[in-house]
Amino acid sequence: MSERVSGRATGGSDEVTREAVLLARAAIAEHQRTVPDFPKPGILFRDLTPVLADTEGFSSIVTALTHGCSGVDLVAGIDARGFLVGGAVAQELEVGILAVRKGGKLPPPVYGVDYDLEYGTARLEIPASGIDITGRRVLIVDDVLATGGTAVAASKLMGLAGASVVGVAVIMELADLGGRAKIAAELGPEVGLHAITDDR
Repeated sequence: MSERVSGRATGGSDEVTREAVLLARAAIAEHQRTVPDFPKPGILFRDLTPVLADTEGFSSIVTALTHGCSGVDLVAGIDARGFLVGGAVAQELEVGILAVRKGGKLPPPVYGVDYDLEYGTARLEIPASGIDITGRRVLIVDDVLATGGTAVAASKLMGLAGASVVGVAVIMELADLGGRAKIAAELGPEVGLHAITDDR
């Protein structure tokens, strides 16, 4: 597991990032909730909301996801906790934030992509009018990476709008669900994946 965003990290050891990663992992271990059979039977839901409500936890997560990034000029936060973390990451990087919404939340026209979840199917959308992201280099931010379907769908949305995804950054990777392999297979090795921690 990388402690810097793959493909965009600066060379050498980044002590600020390393310290932030350790603090973030400690906050995750202390504050996360694991909820069985939610939102459907058989699903073990990782709730990171309490981690984000902790001042040190939130700050260290933002630092861990931000340091080492270069060449990013837009952050795309995935509905809904990706909005919270993505906005803070965008502010640190001094770039804009684009909200990637669940289907049916935006007025037309929209770009939309349907995809499979760990527990069903879903749709993501972004505006097709009023925002021009052509040529922008995008960092996708979310709280948890499970099967990788959401991150891949968000990346396809960026492509429909003329942007390119240079990386995916998440707080937690559910490593046994294969999301990392899906991102590598569908988005290519040039799209780096950074997870602060994994949960097997």
